[in-house]
Amino acid sequence: MILPLIIHTYLFILGAVLGSFFNVVGLRVPEGQSIVRPRSACPGCSHQLSAKELVPIFSYLFQKGACANCRKPISPIYPLMELLTAILFTISPLLVGWSKELTVALTLISLCSIIMVSDIRYMIIPDKVLLVFLPLLLIERIFIPLHPWWDPIAGILLGVFIPFVIILASRGGMGAGDMKLLGVLGAALGWKLVLLAFFLSTLFGTVAGLFGMAAGKVKRGKPFPFGPFIVLGALVSYFWGERLIDWYVSVFIFF
Repeated sequence: MILPLIIHTYLFILGAVLGSFFNVVGLRVPEGQSIVRPRSACPGCSHQLSAKELVPIFSYLFQKGACANCRKPISPIYPLMELLTAILFTISPLLVGWSKELTVALTLISLCSIIMVSDIRYMIIPDKVLLVFLPLLLIERIFIPLHPWWDPIAGILLGVFIPFVIILASRGGMGAGDMKLLGVLGAALGWKLVLLAFFLSTLFGTVAGLFGMAAGKVKRGKPFPFGPFIVLGALVSYFWGERLIDWYVSVFIFF
């Protein structure tokens, strides 16, 4: 009992620390800034953050969601992404097992965390991030293959093709960044699960858009970030997609 607790605690801490780094990547890369320098600082007063102000999740809580120097509110996206990444890292072994596939799971979560931050903040899915993760996922799939072996290639092609058709048909109904992201996700998911991810992301985005319009937060005809819904659809498909497909097939055949 003690060893699993230690390992999962380690994964939680690792996820929180990396989640903090992914915040930096997601915020700086779209702006063309270095992810190493300068040190993190308050955007309001330019106060450079000390070590105690950079503790994932807890610094936000201890500082009551505000800069320790100027008391300007800190965006809750930072601790939320740190916590979400930590939770996903922690539960991944429970969902995919202690196997080589865990490497793919953690890589996928890392990509999704960065995309969430950048698309929410800027409505941009950075090509530089995708160009790092595409070869990484392809290499992982060589050593941790899907079956059949060509499934990741089919996933990439299908992930790009469906949004491409929608972009042509709707004259901009989806962004090119969304298309590229789905292509990269196809390397991890394969063709069936990337198709499910697209369906789920469309469903999640539509529901959120309708609620947003009802609440007055989303304006008809105005763009809103779709990347977070692709991320959500991809993670649901990756961890539970096979069961969802089996359930759907069983219900369809029954009726």
